Amino acid sequence: MPIPPYVAGLRERVGADLLWLPGVTAVVRDDDGLLLLAQRVDSGLWALISGFVDPGEEPGIAVAREVAEEAGVAVVVEALAAVSTTDEIEYANGDRSVYLDLLFTARPASPQAAAAAHVGDDENLAVGWFARDALPADLQPSTRERLALLDAFEAGGGAAVFRA
Repeated sequence: MPIPPYVAGLRERVGADLLWLPGVTAVVRDDDGLLLLAQRVDSGLWALISGFVDPGEEPGIAVAREVAEEAGVAVVVEALAAVSTTDEIEYANGDRSVYLDLLFTARPASPQAAAAAHVGDDENLAVGWFARDALPADLQPSTRERLALLDAFEAGGGAAVFRA
């Protein structure tokens, strides 16, 4: 997976030192309530679509861009469901990062948009729609955590929740 130019520039200055980076994650549900997941190249695990927020980019625009780039699905962003931080991640090359993750809910812009789901870049092996009670066994742990945050958001009647 290519490193975004902004992050590559930072890495030239700080090396593998810990970076604090903004990220977005999308919970995309179709009209039947199916969740859009992608099987990641780096881990082989299924996960919600996520990615970096580019400098100056609005997070809602970033999450829609990531879904379109990674899964070929045009979405309408509905709500900010949660704000959380990840644990420290160390990549194979030694780079270290922690992400401020903004979890958004979204829906396909149309039934045709949902049907257009496909692998859109080199970050994923496959994409698919899954019932919440039939998620893949090889699900990325952070996806389970984010779905729990989504449940708390939806149970709370609309206020953004924060992981303690």
